[in-house]
Amino acid sequence: MSTDTHADQAPANPAPSLPSHTVDAIKKFVAEHGGSASAVIQPIGLAGVRITLVGADGILGDQVVKDLATANAVVASFDDVTVSEWDRAITSIVTPRKGHFQKMAGWVARQTRFPKARNER
Repeated sequence: MSTDTHADQAPANPAPSLPSHTVDAIKKFVAEHGGSASAVIQPIGLAGVRITLVGADGILGDQVVKDLATANAVVASFDDVTVSEWDRAITSIVTPRKGHFQKMAGWVARQTRFPKARNER
């Protein structure tokens, strides 16, 4: 007598659902910044996982999802987005938007004692 116990069981790791707002935002980013992008996936603690996008033109963008499985599934759903690391090839093409440094610096950006960012001189 043979019994197949695996046939009745559901898969152990079901595919995570893709957040539609994240997928739409990445589609828009890729379309606006050269038709392709590199994605650096970075866990950021309890907040989730950040998908940092670097467009073909070097512009930065990011999205945050709840976990690593979701981040990998989102990136895998795009043919024109590749997973990368922060290496020389990626960091050499990054060109933040004008005003990006002020946005990230907050109150420090309004100080007159600090030098301007290299792309805002």
